[in-house]
Amino acid sequence: MKRTLLFLLLSTALFAQAYTKKHRVEDMQIMAKAMSQIETGFFYNNKDLVEMGVISLSDAIRRIEPPLEEKEEKDPMTRYMNEKVKFTNKIVKKIDQKARTILERFSDGDMAQAVQAYTKIMKSCMECHTQVRHW
Repeated sequence: MKRTLLFLLLSTALFAQAYTKKHRVEDMQIMAKAMSQIETGFFYNNKDLVEMGVISLSDAIRRIEPPLEEKEEKDPMTRYMNEKVKFTNKIVKKIDQKARTILERFSDGDMAQAVQAYTKIMKSCMECHTQVRHW
């Protein structure tokens, strides 16, 4: 049993793929659909739509990683100047927290605060796309 478990863990580690641009694009598409679903839930006052959108958004945002070339940068000065790793991790935490806020506020009937959290997520998306993705 222990050998089988060890084998499974090692094989998973060996075959695990790096987070690529293709993965990032797929996750960004999932997040865009999730944000649209949350917005539709707001318009129709549908908690289930909002909840499904929040779950989808949270799942996708937790997979987002900084650009691979940034993570693998060996020069400490270059890493310090770019700061994409720290910035990406900060944005991920912020969006995940605001997504939970949307669901909590919407469930409590506080639509204004739910929409405000949604707007802050959009602002975080734009920050990331301008600073990290170079829009």
